[in-house]
Amino acid sequence: MAKEIIYLTAEGYKKLKDELDHMRSVERPAAAAAIAEARDKGDLSENAEYDAAREAQGLLEMRIAKLEDTLANSRIIDESKIDKSKVQILSKVTLLNHNNGKEVTYTIVSENEANLREGKLAIGTPIAKALLGKKAGEVVEVTVPAGVIKFEIKEISI
Repeated sequence: MAKEIIYLTAEGYKKLKDELDHMRSVERPAAAAAIAEARDKGDLSENAEYDAAREAQGLLEMRIAKLEDTLANSRIIDESKIDKSKVQILSKVTLLNHNNGKEVTYTIVSENEANLREGKLAIGTPIAKALLGKKAGEVVEVTVPAGVIKFEIKEISI
């Protein structure tokens, strides 16, 4: 089965790479030290601290493997080749919410980079899916759990 390609910005790729490097160079040795310290405390069959340290190491190794897989299957998006006339991944979109009259700005990003507090909206969300391929001036209706929201696309940029 082919692996899913994950599209990332250069910034997003660097962030994941830094996180992986930190896990390998700082967290992995700390987990090994915790296991060694717990092992020195005696009988392993009844040593809860040892079991907890081994479990923490296992979870860390799973996170490392997942990050390695993500980075191996990722492609960095070339921002210079993005069509700025319509909404797509990496587009910065200013929307007017017709329901409440407020303007919001989102950047459409991959699932791995999404962070609503930073205005980064995952491409798989209902709002982003409804916006894809649309141009400035178009009105889009989005069905979300709270109901239907009507957005007007005011501006698209990168």
